[in-house]
Amino acid sequence: MGKPNLIERLRDELLVGDGAMTTYLYQQGVSIGDCTEELVLSDPNLVASVHQAYYEAGARVIETHTYGANRERLTRYGLEGKVTRLNREAVRLAREAVGTDAYVLGSIGSICAGRVPVYDEEEYRDMYEEQATALLHAGVDGILLETFLDVKEMLLAVEVIRPLTKLPLIAQFSMLEVGRTRDAYSITEAYQLLAEQGVDGVGLNCRLGPMELLRGLEKTVVPDGLILTAFPNASRLGISDGELSYKSNPAYFEETAELLVEQGVSLLGGCCGTTPEHIRLLAQSLHGRKPVPRRNPEREVSKQPPALELKERIKPTVAEKVRHERTIICEFDTPKDLDISSFLHGAERLHQAGVDAITMADNSLATARMSNLALGAILKEKLGIEPLVHLTCRDRNLLGQQSHLMGLHALGIDQVLVITGDPTRMGDLPGASSIYDVTSFELIRMVKQLNEGISFAGRQLKQKARFVVGAAFNPHVRQLEAAVRRLEKKVEAGADFIMTQPVYDPQGIVDVYEATKHIPIPIFIGIMPLTGYRNALFLHNEVPGIKISQDVLKRMEKQPDKEAGRREGVEVAKELLQVALEHFKGIYLITPFSFWQMSEELIHFIHQHDRRRIALRA
Repeated sequence: MGKPNLIERLRDELLVGDGAMTTYLYQQGVSIGDCTEELVLSDPNLVASVHQAYYEAGARVIETHTYGANRERLTRYGLEGKVTRLNREAVRLAREAVGTDAYVLGSIGSICAGRVPVYDEEEYRDMYEEQATALLHAGVDGILLETFLDVKEMLLAVEVIRPLTKLPLIAQFSMLEVGRTRDAYSITEAYQLLAEQGVDGVGLNCRLGPMELLRGLEKTVVPDGLILTAFPNASRLGISDGELSYKSNPAYFEETAELLVEQGVSLLGGCCGTTPEHIRLLAQSLHGRKPVPRRNPEREVSKQPPALELKERIKPTVAEKVRHERTIICEFDTPKDLDISSFLHGAERLHQAGVDAITMADNSLATARMSNLALGAILKEKLGIEPLVHLTCRDRNLLGQQSHLMGLHALGIDQVLVITGDPTRMGDLPGASSIYDVTSFELIRMVKQLNEGISFAGRQLKQKARFVVGAAFNPHVRQLEAAVRRLEKKVEAGADFIMTQPVYDPQGIVDVYEATKHIPIPIFIGIMPLTGYRNALFLHNEVPGIKISQDVLKRMEKQPDKEAGRREGVEVAKELLQVALEHFKGIYLITPFSFWQMSEELIHFIHQHDRRRIALRA
């Protein structure tokens, strides 16, 4: 007679699961960063020895070493063709390493838990089906979905896997914020949705230690009939003696187990940082115990504190104004020096000339400049100038990005341009790290998430932000159609307006207009005046995609000195503007080398052009 169904067993008996696999393998000398799932092929005895150690410690629910054995992760190591083989071998190893009284669960981890949740749903469906099918065919006793941060991804996995089997399906979330998923669902809401999709058990695992998982369960309502599981980390990950590690105290793990059992947990194991010793003490304390009936807390009516009053915008944003009338954004780089007097003078002159917003790059060309947040605040508060600040993916990790955006919100700076940013090796501090935690598409989505009142980690905020998000468009590519498709994805991500790289020939302006006229958000065409012949030569010969006509090159070559070169550069820019003003309401002037006088003259030219047109119509 075979073992009873795992779920039925858990209704009548407390069972102990195993502990960490990967962090324990690291303790055995496996290199951090290696694909440990591949060890089921290259060093099966090592993996089997870990399973055996947990079984001998008292674990009777063993997870296969397949948490990351999906096509997306394995592709990073050139192993994408071994998904089925790795998963099947992992099941065989686990089954043969432990006694027949143990249950083997096929472990399937979140694909995007370590990244921003932006993915192709159909691709994820295929990956979950591929991995689950291999595990099921190899003979697991059930499937464990673990370390999911987002309800959306978990529901997708359940939707794919539930129709494949009647075996137990258990779904465990990891919490960044106690009591909530990353996409801002309460754990109560998440469990209810999973119950409706037919899972057999729910739980929490990873990231946090026993007490924080306990806090999460104390405030959670678990739907009737579902088994409850908990696999906490040994502790939070921290730095000890200069190394990342988990504070490991097996006796503490045993002590807190009783509190989790009182919450109705019937399957209790360990995650990162736990060892066979943790599981041994846990198994000793729970041996022969019956599950404690779950006592759900009363459902609380969410009582959000009243939102603070926000000062209403007096002026329209550039994205609002440009839909009805001419709007000019002028880029003026912040200084590389500590002296800001010249910058403030130039900014004030541009404002007086009639610019609608001054946009400031975020360490343009990867060169250290004064913070655009600080100078944006000064422009706004002291001079009444509308700032529009750039955000690069290069300089800040996600922690820094959210902190930076929260600071912008506090200062009332709500217009931003999201860009990737040039690599630091191009700039004046080539040894600095380029972060790139996310792409520009992902950062646009995350900024707009703040507008929904949800932090990057999924925490409900007391206020909603009101960011107006711009995106960059580079038309200087071989295939303009491909660049436009990329632009369309930025619109889908939530961009509110577009700012283009500078265009240097009239036909190029027309081409951009024709290629983007279907785009439903405003486009600001970029114009940057040349400063001289050498500047024109550099742009024409060294900057990919930029073309400057031979006629213009000859005109610039004839100028006898720098001042004459700048005058001619302004005249060329005016000729480009004649074309741009016929096709675009939004103009993006880029001030070269802080020569604000050049941009000032072009602003006056634009306004004069528009006044003449109005007069002619009258």
